[in-house]
Amino acid sequence: MNILVTGGAGFIGSHIVDQFVGEGHRVSVIDDLSTGKRKQVHRKAVFYKLDVCSPRVEKVFKKERPLAIVHLAAQMNVRKSTEDPVFDAQVNIVGILRLLELAVRYGARKILFASSGGTVYGEQEAFPASESHPTRPLSPYGISKLTCEYYLEYYRHVAGLKYVALRLANVYGPRQNADGEAGVVAIFTQQMLAGEQPRINGNGLQTRDYVYVGDVVDAVRAALDPSVEGIFNVGTGIETTVNEIFTRLKELTNTECREIYGPEKKGEQMRSALDAGKLEKETDWAPGVSLSEGLDETVKFFQQQKRRRF
Repeated sequence: MNILVTGGAGFIGSHIVDQFVGEGHRVSVIDDLSTGKRKQVHRKAVFYKLDVCSPRVEKVFKKERPLAIVHLAAQMNVRKSTEDPVFDAQVNIVGILRLLELAVRYGARKILFASSGGTVYGEQEAFPASESHPTRPLSPYGISKLTCEYYLEYYRHVAGLKYVALRLANVYGPRQNADGEAGVVAIFTQQMLAGEQPRINGNGLQTRDYVYVGDVVDAVRAALDPSVEGIFNVGTGIETTVNEIFTRLKELTNTECREIYGPEKKGEQMRSALDAGKLEKETDWAPGVSLSEGLDETVKFFQQQKRRRF
């Protein structure tokens, strides 16, 4: 199958590309390399250095004729979205609208969208949250992700384009970008290995549902099945505090840094955990990597990266 992956040079996207190439699919990648890395793109994938909002994306559709699209390219910085909501909407909302128009025009059958279970629900009333939980996002980023879901349903209704929106929990694992605003696991790990002092935002009691990137790849593979449609959570259902993550990583990296606390981030919610029972029921998918195993693999990756630099 011809599959197009936007953001395919990034953390999650590069793992998905590896999986699909390994299964024998023809995979094309669109990535502007603003956060992704060219070296992470599988050598057998066709790479296009493009902004997803560029008019030149149409040439990719014209040439590749993808039957399925996995859309991960996004403005993913929550803090940036609160500082510049217009830019967030231009990238995330206008970006997916351009893709949807091209998908319909060039005969794509299905689009898989990386939504955000960590932000679309806002402060949860129930834990873990199912897909029927009220959606009250607290940031423009969460609002843009939810808006994209509405557009997916619109194009299903008017054009028959099948879709799956995967509301991802907090994804972590090898290749995660530790620069800028990224996952706390990657940031803390790199800082600890470099002998730097990490800073915990707020009181560190914020909880998140940490799901390993390999499990997310398996969820995307399951969602590619033509019979699977709609909105699905992808998470473990387990809450873990930032303080717990700090302590576990401190042990794995064998460092002596202290817990230093800073101001809380604007727009950050306090608790988050997702019920992925719907996806498990429809596809038999379930998270297979425990937090202990995943953190261990992540630290090993960053240790290897550090050795290669020296």
